[in-house]
Amino acid sequence: MTAELFKKRTKNLALRCGEFVDQLPIRKSLDIYGRQLIRSSSSVGANYWAVCRAKSQADMINKLKIVEEADETLYWLELIEESSHITNNELLNFLKKEADEILSMVISSIKTLRAKNKNL
Repeated sequence: MTAELFKKRTKNLALRCGEFVDQLPIRKSLDIYGRQLIRSSSSVGANYWAVCRAKSQADMINKLKIVEEADETLYWLELIEESSHITNNELLNFLKKEADEILSMVISSIKTLRAKNKNL
């Protein structure tokens, strides 16, 4: 996958998480979880954009480790799902799958970069 396509996917994840949060019922706990979801999902894309401007392979790995925190997005999605009793929500299922795929690709990239340079 190209860097540009991955940028689009991470940006889309953040935008779709915002749409999902906007659809949630109004409750204090969901408001807090929703805000955290928006922060974590938008952080994934913002930090990947920084990866694309890395100065070295070591810098790239360090920045990718931040993107790896896409697992936080999965955490907030699960909390929202379980606390609001959402079942079979198409957007929720898409977001969980997309965050998981992004996380898998980032982990794979880190492993590949480390294999290329054993010092990292």
